[in-house]
Amino acid sequence: MNIRIHQKRTLLLVDDEPVNLQVLRYALENDYNLIFAKSGQKALELANDAHPDLILLDIMMPEMSGYEVCKALKDNSNTRSIPVIFVTSLDNEMNEEKGLELGAVDYITKPVSPAIVRARVRTHLSLVQAEVVLQTRLSIIQSLGIASEYRDNETGMHVIRISYHARRLALDSGYSEDAADELFYAAPMHDVGKIGIPDTVLLKPGKLEPHEWEIMKQHTKIGAQIIGNHDASLLRMASTVALRHHEKWNGSGYPDGLSGENIPHQARIIAVVDVFDALLSERPYKKPWPLEKVIELLYEERGKHFDPALVDTFLDNLPAHQEIQEKYGDNSSNANTL
Repeated sequence: MNIRIHQKRTLLLVDDEPVNLQVLRYALENDYNLIFAKSGQKALELANDAHPDLILLDIMMPEMSGYEVCKALKDNSNTRSIPVIFVTSLDNEMNEEKGLELGAVDYITKPVSPAIVRARVRTHLSLVQAEVVLQTRLSIIQSLGIASEYRDNETGMHVIRISYHARRLALDSGYSEDAADELFYAAPMHDVGKIGIPDTVLLKPGKLEPHEWEIMKQHTKIGAQIIGNHDASLLRMASTVALRHHEKWNGSGYPDGLSGENIPHQARIIAVVDVFDALLSERPYKKPWPLEKVIELLYEERGKHFDPALVDTFLDNLPAHQEIQEKYGDNSSNANTL
């Protein structure tokens, strides 16, 4: 039986000079599937139809320059994610800067060194693969979060809104873009432990009995166990958020009664936005609250349930959070926007 273990990546080589294409072919043909174009228009057609993994693109070509080709590639949603490396005899800094501004990932000057071409191609294909792996992991995290929410929410939009609310509050609290984005992707896992809660408790349409409430509280520990211990910062944050988002500022929360700044800041953010969204949402056991009543509760619980500084920041930017509620409502078509 013939089993294909490794499939070669496909590169599109674009140059109007056949000799230059031959040089690139010699450097790359052993490791990659190669397709060729001698004009910008042909390159755009091949890129759109074949969707190569990477494009090596000359700049100085008749009719359509490499700059124009690159701009057209980046303007097309079907080709904009394909990395472009310029291969050109133009070697001054302004030319390189222009190419990078148009969206190219690298710039190789002629005459090319086969070893350098191979190294640059490997590097950028590795970066693309790393991005694919990251996006796959993020999709799995989000899917698990939505799966848990489907058990007690008909649409699963709660976890999507929580992500957007959490990022907004993080940014307004001084987080960097990267740190806020990490919380955005970790937030859907905050209630993943609900997967381990029996339906008789999770879906009960009335007030929980004391013994049922003790079962419900276990979802924080179950969530942390499901996520596990990892070196990756995103998964560490997801585990922390799952375990700690029901701790309260005054120490009356669960599972461990942490208080004040002993509660991780990301979990304090989730605590605010989770309650805000949950109260505005319909649940098996309640109707949605009016916004005015939710705001009143946030004020009342400031310094009790919630970090007072986070409540102030949240309410100072309330219009942004109202917009999130409207855009990602339970009947919204924006379910795949994480």
